[in-house]
Amino acid sequence: MQTHFSLQQLANPDIAACNDILRACVHCGFCTATCPTFVILGNELDSPRGRIYLIKEMLEQDRPAGPTEVKHIDRCLSCLSCMTTCPSGVDYMHLVDHARNHIAKTHKRPLFDRMLRPGLAFTMRATGRFRLSLHLARLGRPFAALLPPRLRRIMEAAPQTIPAPSPLERAQVMPAQGRQRGRVALLAGCVQPALAPQIGEATVRLLTRLGYEVVIAKGAGCCGAIDLHMGADNTAKALAAANIRAWQAAGDLDAVVVDASGCGSVVKDYGHLLAQDPDLAQAAEEISAKTRDISEFLFAMNMEFPARVQGLRVAYHAACSLQHGQRLREQPSVLLRKAGFQVLSVPEGHLCCGSAGTYNLLQPEIADQLKARKCANISGLNPDLVATGNIGCLVQIGQGVEVPVVHTVELLDWATGGPKPRALAGLSREHTET
Repeated sequence: MQTHFSLQQLANPDIAACNDILRACVHCGFCTATCPTFVILGNELDSPRGRIYLIKEMLEQDRPAGPTEVKHIDRCLSCLSCMTTCPSGVDYMHLVDHARNHIAKTHKRPLFDRMLRPGLAFTMRATGRFRLSLHLARLGRPFAALLPPRLRRIMEAAPQTIPAPSPLERAQVMPAQGRQRGRVALLAGCVQPALAPQIGEATVRLLTRLGYEVVIAKGAGCCGAIDLHMGADNTAKALAAANIRAWQAAGDLDAVVVDASGCGSVVKDYGHLLAQDPDLAQAAEEISAKTRDISEFLFAMNMEFPARVQGLRVAYHAACSLQHGQRLREQPSVLLRKAGFQVLSVPEGHLCCGSAGTYNLLQPEIADQLKARKCANISGLNPDLVATGNIGCLVQIGQGVEVPVVHTVELLDWATGGPKPRALAGLSREHTET
């Protein structure tokens, strides 16, 4: 794609990077076939190619973002399916992140949006605040009809039951069982511990059982994904910097393990996010290089499953952040098969379920269409349960299917001697454990 940035514009490293990304695009249109919003809406401006044109013109003209750019860029899920499809290797992820930052700096949203978006980010980036908001939403649900539609949607999205706080919400070191093989840090996260603390607990049980000392570092918290995808890159950088310093202070680590793939995609990109930071650029690169999704980490170990679980049909939903963002496509399915589960491939598995961080709250109509499509494809397989590697997908799909939805690591923990996942307590289908 031809671009027309001035030399003065190209002196800005961010614009120079965007110029390189834009020039790589040959506008072939392959991305339109796999873009969820284009598949649903059929609007060229709601495809990666259409958004690339909007971003190009906005940046070349060095003008504030207008209503058209805001509308169609806001509709992007950042699922990155387009990057998997693109034959030219266009780095759409960093281009759209820059566009969102430009929107945040140059476009004045309506007052309600100016309160809602940062309010969501502030609430969700800390587990305690998020849990409190869930309790308040549950108590206020009888009055939801009195609220504006989007606030009503947020309140109704709160779960009926809220788990008790997990012991993993504080900094600590959990020793390896038996001979120690290594030492890893676990990103405890922010939203996941409030909604599904059993995921982190299963991760810790599995890692310590396999001989790893697990560190939850003091000062580590939100990965920054929520703020980054809202265009608040300075806040995202500050959160990333806090995590990096916390993991540096934790001592020697073999890996940083993440069991929420949306977070893992961002932590793996810390090297890019903080590339211009003279104090942290090198450390950010090192942390990114050490970061592993839990399925990636376990797959590399070529682990065995002495307590195999057999007879359960598992529909595996590949989270976008895992299959597109981290390019981890086969590892979770291979692990589940080795553990004795019958793994079913979900039709249209490349399409997003519609969760995408805060997307299902900010773009509910599109998110609901994607959820219905995803859940129909899953239900057509007649599975006993659904497995996925990201908390957002777990919650989103769980609202639309009749079978339990669990994290992949819960099943792997069970298959290696851990407890049966609580979500499977009422499972009626017979299974055997050997």
